[in-house]
Parts: sequence; C-alpha cells; structure tokens
Amino acid sequence: MHGAQGQVARVRCDVATIHPTAIVDRAAELAAGVQIGPYAVVGAGVVIEAGTTVGAHCVLEGPMRIGHDNRIFAHAALGGAPQDMKYRGEPTRLEIGARNTIREFCTFSRGTVQDAGVTRVGDDNWVMAYVHVAHDCRVGSRTILANNATLAGHVHIGDWVVVGGLSGVHQFCRIGAHAMVGFQSHVAQDVPPFMTVAGHPLAVHGCNVEGLRRRGFGATRIALVRRMHRLLYRDGLTLEQARAAIAGLHDGADDETGADLALMLDFLAASARGIVR
Repeated sequence: MHGAQGQVARVRCDVATIHPTAIVDRAAELAAGVQIGPYAVVGAGVVIEAGTTVGAHCVLEGPMRIGHDNRIFAHAALGGAPQDMKYRGEPTRLEIGARNTIREFCTFSRGTVQDAGVTRVGDDNWVMAYVHVAHDCRVGSRTILANNATLAGHVHIGDWVVVGGLSGVHQFCRIGAHAMVGFQSHVAQDVPPFMTVAGHPLAVHGCNVEGLRRRGFGATRIALVRRMHRLLYRDGLTLEQARAAIAGLHDGADDETGADLALMLDFLAASARGIVR
C-alpha cells in the first residue's frame, strides 16, 4: 500500500494513489482517495484522511494528522520541527482539519511542550502561498491567510478571520473571530472580534461590516457590533468602562446578539497582551 522509506513506489488502488517518484514511509497512514504527487515525501507518523491531495515536492513530517478533502499545493512543508530554540526533539504534533486549501511553499510547524504540544488548523481555510504558521498556533475555521502572512508562535486566530498579505502577527497575540487585518500590517497586540485593523503601528479602522454581511449578519447584529466598536474606540472610555458598558447591552439581546456580546466579552477578559486601541 505504501512505499518503503528510501524507496520509490507507485500505488494505485482503492486506498491511495502515489506517484512513482514519491517516497512514503511505511509508518504513514493514507486513507481512500489520497493522492501523493511527484517527488513528495511523506514521513513516519503522518496520517492523511480520505480525499486529500498532496502536490509535487511537498514534505510532510509526523506526528501529524491531516483531515479529509484538503488540497495541498506544491512545495508545502508541513509538520516540521518548531522554530523554537527551546525545542529538544520532544514528541509534539500538527493537526489540520478538513477541506483546507494550502497553497505553494506554506510552512506549518509542530507544537512545543512549553504550550499544549500541538499546532492546530481548523476546517475550510484558504491559505495562500508562503504563509507560515508557527509552533502552537491555533487557526480556526473559514479563515483567509493571504500571501506571505506570518504567524509567530502561540498565535490564536478565530473563525472567519482575514489576514492580509505580508502581514506579521507577534507571538502570543490573538485575533478575534470575524476580524480583518489589512495588507502589510504589524500585529503586536490582540485584535478584538469584528474589528478591521491595518498599518504600522496598528490601528482600528472600524468594523468588518462587509464581511459580516457576507456571512449573513442582519441589521440588528451589525448595529450591535457598531455599538461595541463605539464603546471601545470612539466614546473616550477606559477599557474597563467599555467592557462594563458592553456587558450592559445584554438586556434585551436575543440568542444571536447575546452570542456576539459573549464573544467580545470573553475575548476582552482573556486578553493578556492588551488590545489594539
């Protein structure tokens, strides 16, 4: 079923299709419909679920699990040792969800024991060329990481986030769900949910209203997001005052707006680096 380590193999059956120039370790596990392209290398401890395609010259190192129906383009290097000088070869891992598009030359590292020991990428993400996802990052689902976006270690990215091309995110920073980071931005503090930020130094330029509309947010929810933005950035309040005012908006909230308020309040309460203001 698989090529032996150091040997060339071609397998075409109900389980997987492996190009004759690819090298697949005997200790890798490939499910039905997996395709491995020319000159790709799949190492021991790599598990690939059904329907995933791996492009030419990719290098996949374990321990790593890749979910179903991902498209991994040429020259991606996934599951390599973390770029952390404290790393001493501990058994950490990378986990990638389902239906992600991972374009050329992307690099995703495994985790470190100083954190949870795992780097996680969710489902349905659109990851463009040369993106780096460092050790212990948490990337949610349905995100867009544009060309050359760089996530340092321990960065957390919420669902539906957009990170513009050539942008860098400092280690331990968090970007909340539905936020948008503009082109060539330097993110050194946490970005609250729903906000649009850009520049160096980073600044908030409003709410990600167009993105919210595309995701089906109605007028009531968008009005609430605008209100939270005003309280945080336009009304001259301290952060603690703004948090208290946002908490006060719960009166009369329905299930959807209540969830949006909870998302914001939980994010603000957990911010260790402070939010961009």
